[in-house]
Amino acid sequence: MPILHVKNRAVACRGILFDKDGTLLNLMATWGSWAELVLRAMDDQLTLSGLRLAERLPGILGTRHSAGGKLSGYDPAGPLAMATAEETYGILAWQLYAAGVPWNEAIARVKSIDKEANHELRRRRTAEPLPGLLPFLERCEGAALKLGVVTSDGGRTTGEHLEWLGISGYFRSVVTRERVRTGKPAPEMAELACRELDLLPAETVIIGDSNADMQLGKGAGLALCVGLCAEDGGSAHLLDADVIIRDFSELRISV
Repeated sequence: MPILHVKNRAVACRGILFDKDGTLLNLMATWGSWAELVLRAMDDQLTLSGLRLAERLPGILGTRHSAGGKLSGYDPAGPLAMATAEETYGILAWQLYAAGVPWNEAIARVKSIDKEANHELRRRRTAEPLPGLLPFLERCEGAALKLGVVTSDGGRTTGEHLEWLGISGYFRSVVTRERVRTGKPAPEMAELACRELDLLPAETVIIGDSNADMQLGKGAGLALCVGLCAEDGGSAHLLDADVIIRDFSELRISV
């Protein structure tokens, strides 16, 4: 059985599960671009209506902004990093409702804004792999490890992002939010992925950038929960990680 080496640990495993946003792809490049488009559109709509957002921009989706208002980072424990599409709709619609827009109209506006933002991302094919990811996936394939994705994102965007990154062929199981009854941090996504990959939890590792990923792994009884902290915000949010890395170059596989 292949051995995954990380820091001072060596864990026998036959498969690895990956979160998507912030783990496989650079969250700022994709969802940061999306957030800029969405927040600008919301602000423009309200300005035209003589209204103002209920909160400052950084407070809405957990984004951080420079003094000039440019998006510069995000809270890894915040909505941009962890919320489902439905949860994000609710967060954004509440801002419009609190500014004076009727709730049904607020939901409709948010869905329209999201649709336009995603259309622009598709036009740009905006996706960047995390440092060291592509060589690591090649090493996993060489070691005959079974790989899966467990993500709170939807099926369509997940498929698009994996295709844009050129890595969809590595994954034999892709579990998105609509495929399970209960999303992260519940263990159901990992359990389904293990079944589809014909893996036992005790021979499976998970890599993710949020504590919900770590809790999912613990709940499913996975062999190791690897927290990935690629941003500069620190790793304090990865409370349940067994080990924390900065990039994939810290992982080694032996057979």
